[in-house]
Amino acid sequence: MLLTRPGELVTREEIRRTLWPSGTFVDFDNGLNAAVNRLREALNDSAENPKFIETLPRRGYRFIGAVDDAAGLGDKPFAPAYPPQDLEQLARETDFGAPRGAKSLAVLYFENLSGAKEDEYFRDGITEDVTTELSKIGELTLFPRSAVFAFRDKPVTAPQVGHHLAAAHVLEGSLRRAGNRLRITTHLVETCTGHTLWAERYDREMKDVFEVQDEIARSISQALRIKLSPKEERAIAHKSTKSAQAYDYYLRGRQYFHQMRRNSFDFARQMFARAIEVDPCYARAYAGVADCCSFLCMHWGSSDDDLQKAAAASRKALELDPNLAEAHASRGLALSLRETWQDAQREFETAIQINPKLFEAYYFFARICFRQGKLARAAELYEQACRANPDDYQAPGLLADVYRSLGREAEAATTGRRALRLAETQIEFHPDDARALCFGAQMLAQMGERARSLDWARRALKIDSEEPAILYNVACVYALAGQEEESISFLEKSLRHNPWFKGWAENDPDLDCVRSHPRFQALLKSQ
Repeated sequence: MLLTRPGELVTREEIRRTLWPSGTFVDFDNGLNAAVNRLREALNDSAENPKFIETLPRRGYRFIGAVDDAAGLGDKPFAPAYPPQDLEQLARETDFGAPRGAKSLAVLYFENLSGAKEDEYFRDGITEDVTTELSKIGELTLFPRSAVFAFRDKPVTAPQVGHHLAAAHVLEGSLRRAGNRLRITTHLVETCTGHTLWAERYDREMKDVFEVQDEIARSISQALRIKLSPKEERAIAHKSTKSAQAYDYYLRGRQYFHQMRRNSFDFARQMFARAIEVDPCYARAYAGVADCCSFLCMHWGSSDDDLQKAAAASRKALELDPNLAEAHASRGLALSLRETWQDAQREFETAIQINPKLFEAYYFFARICFRQGKLARAAELYEQACRANPDDYQAPGLLADVYRSLGREAEAATTGRRALRLAETQIEFHPDDARALCFGAQMLAQMGERARSLDWARRALKIDSEEPAILYNVACVYALAGQEEESISFLEKSLRHNPWFKGWAENDPDLDCVRSHPRFQALLKSQ
């Protein structure tokens, strides 16, 4: 479109009308921004000093390079090179995306009819737990939290969501709670027709919330003609607590946990602890405590007391519920922080055996393999993590590093581009996510976009200049940009706060260009 009208403004609205028919819902703004970034990458262009594509803020784009019109592009209006159905297929293709066929289902965040902001944690928690219950059905392909978050509180229809995600079915609903009463309404919609396959309204007491989740899972399996196996029946029926009050505290804790900040982990741990006070046999709450302590150790280098608490809480979770996959993953993470690799590996393998869709088990198992230098195994596990959650930006970013270490440069480049696109999406909805900015900065640096990568790294530092993980990742960005002294300075600060990153630095290909530097070698020897 730009080449047919060189030197002229092509508006964003024109692009929308040309590429997508009326009534089609896509994340247009983010998609267009990412597409223009990829064009600039291919042309070795930049937004700051454009040689080819000029951005006119909030209006559109203009091609400012010289055009040889031997092909006669200016003689005819632009038409898409692919028919719409092929474009949709191209948009769905990802390197590691799980197959999203006739039994694929996106669970939208339920509408909070109470209107109370303080109830948001409850609405989000119920939605995510319904998704978790449905993920226990082997024939179903569930979209993860990150994939549907973009539609949270947006006025979209099920067919629009289905078109955007390539989901065959969408579950939408609402909830309202007042005192001890809970009302949940649900609709299962076939996205290609817009027809409702199943709908129900539940008016119950709060103590019945677990039964409602079970009934929703079973009703959807029946509507989609899926016969549950005895194992799936048991998994759906199993609940870690029968206390609605303990469950409420647990949901509050999980809301804080998702924020991925130091203070939020402290708050989450307090909420999980309150859940345990109400129900001392609540295995998921103990696993939550363990994860909070592990993350504090891993990212902020907290005290040995946190390591002990992570070990004790994860052990207690398994004693209470040996069949809880999340508890085994929590135990594996806690053990890995003490570098008891074989025990950690056994726990992750058990978690995967119980729940083959558990992203965290693959992801953290891959990380410990990387730290041990088992790169081929780490690559396999990161690939499985990408399949378990195709919308997570961290796993493909780390996988790209492993591919580079293995000399698989073409795969590293493809995977790195995918990680960058996912990080861009994360930043669009969470502009204060310093971790996503760091991951994106590393991918940009590996692509040779030095100025943009350093800009993203500086943005991350403005958000959080003290977190050891951020400092470590910024060190990697500066190393990739060829600024050795700055890289080692950031690395020194990171390891001073959290020596745990030493094991990561020993195998990280992003630091290869500083590996022979005397300061780097002295730094590793001093830890």
